Amino acid sequence: MSVAMRQRRITPQQLITKKEQGEKIVSLTAYDYSTAKLLDETGVVDFILVGDSLGMVVLGYENTLSVTMEDMLHHLKAVRRGTQRALLLVDMPFSSTNIDIPSAIANAARMMQEGQASAVKIEGATPMTLELVQRLTEMGIPVMGHLGFTPQSVQTLGGYKVQGKSMPAVRKLVADARALEAAGAFAVVLEMVPTEVADLVSRILSIPTIGIGAGPGCDGQILVIDDFLGRFPDFKPKFVRTYAQVGANIQAAVKQYALDILSGEFPHPNQESFHFPMEEMDALRVLEQSSSTQVFSYENR
Repeated sequence: MSVAMRQRRITPQQLITKKEQGEKIVSLTAYDYSTAKLLDETGVVDFILVGDSLGMVVLGYENTLSVTMEDMLHHLKAVRRGTQRALLLVDMPFSSTNIDIPSAIANAARMMQEGQASAVKIEGATPMTLELVQRLTEMGIPVMGHLGFTPQSVQTLGGYKVQGKSMPAVRKLVADARALEAAGAFAVVLEMVPTEVADLVSRILSIPTIGIGAGPGCDGQILVIDDFLGRFPDFKPKFVRTYAQVGANIQAAVKQYALDILSGEFPHPNQESFHFPMEEMDALRVLEQSSSTQVFSYENR
C-alpha cells in the first residue's frame, strides 16, 4: 500500500490551514474509478471534484444544464471507490439547489449519504443560496462556493465570458464572496475572473480561493482532467495548460491496433493466445474431420 493510501482523508479545515500557512492547494476533476485512483495515489492532489463538467466531457452535452442528480451520483460513487486520501467534492447540478430549501437540503444529503462525498459545491450567492449554505453548514455538510463565471448560469450570462471586468461587477463579486464566507462556506471557486480581482478577493477572504482562469494569486488551482490531459477535443479554454496529449496518444494507439489486426500481428499466437492441451489434439482433429462430413444438428452437440 502506498504512503498516499495510508493517509487520512483531507478535510475542509486542512484546506483552510493551507491558506493560513501560505501553501497552495492542488485539485483536479475526476469522473471514474480508475482516474480517481491514479490522481489520489500521487499523494499531491488535495481535493478531487466530481464536476458537472462531466455533462460535456463524459456525456457529450452542449453544457452542464442537462446533468441530473442521478448522473452526478453515478459518477460520484465510482470516484469515491477510487479515492482514499483526497477530499472528495461534488457539484450540485442545475436545478438541484434552486427549487426550494427542503428539496435542496435533501439533494445535498443524498450526495453525502449515497455518494459518500466529503463536501458539496454550489454556484452563485443569491439569498436562497446563502440560506442554503448556512443551513447545510449547520447540518454538518461542508460547502464550497463558486463565483465569477458560473456554468449553470451560462444562458443568463450570455455565454462563456470573463466576469468582474467593471467596478460594479467587482463590488458585487467581493460582496458575494464575503457573504458566502459569512454563511459558512469553507472555500470558494473563482472562475474566469481577472487576475487582479481574484487577488483582491483572495486577500479579503480568510477561506481559500480556488482559481480556474483566475490567475496565480488564488490559494489553489483546479482544472478539468480531460482538458489537463488533452483528452477533450471540442474546445480548449484560454486558461487551460495541457500537461499531456492523451487524446492524440489514444488515436495513435487505435490506428496501430488496427494495423496489427489487418497484418496478422495481433494477437500473437503465443504471447496473447491460449492453447488446447496437446494430449487432446488428436481428438480435436477427429471432431473437425467428422464435422466436415456431416450436418451438425442440435442432437450432435
